[in-house]
Amino acid sequence: MDPVGQDVNLNSPNKGLPVEHSAGLDDFPVEGSLGNAGNPLPPGLTEEEAEELRSELIKVEEEIGTLRQVLSAKERHATELKRKLGLSPLNELKQNLTKGWQDVQTSNAYKKTQETLSQAGQKTSAALTNVGSAISRRLGDMRNSATFKSFEDRVGNLKYKVVGPRGDEGLNSTSPTQENPPF
Repeated sequence: MDPVGQDVNLNSPNKGLPVEHSAGLDDFPVEGSLGNAGNPLPPGLTEEEAEELRSELIKVEEEIGTLRQVLSAKERHATELKRKLGLSPLNELKQNLTKGWQDVQTSNAYKKTQETLSQAGQKTSAALTNVGSAISRRLGDMRNSATFKSFEDRVGNLKYKVVGPRGDEGLNSTSPTQENPPF
């Protein structure tokens, strides 16, 4: 079938089917004019100029149709070449995403954001380290306090009373003393 006589309008339900072209322009409404149905011509336009414009319009529309057909044929050819090369739409999407991600990573905004987040992470890490050190120091101070030592001795005395001297064989717990009597 001759491709010139096919409907290549991508939105047409008759895409690819033969189309009859009429020689007249009555089928194609032109913006600003209503054809030759007894309507007056636009101001400043003679009948000869109107006919010339109609003729030019027909030629342009035919060129548009031809270009659509050529584009459609080129798209089919490109699709066939991609199929033969093993390039699927999924592979193309992956390549596009990879390229896009690389573009994002090389952008100034990404670099500045990455730098800012890195600095924030370092500052947060340093702050948490300081807090951890302070807590450890306070717990150490608390363990060395007289109150904690007294509590520790009392727990040791209680254990000695419950378990007896045999329970201390492998442990270095304190035994009850007169200085720290049990409860």
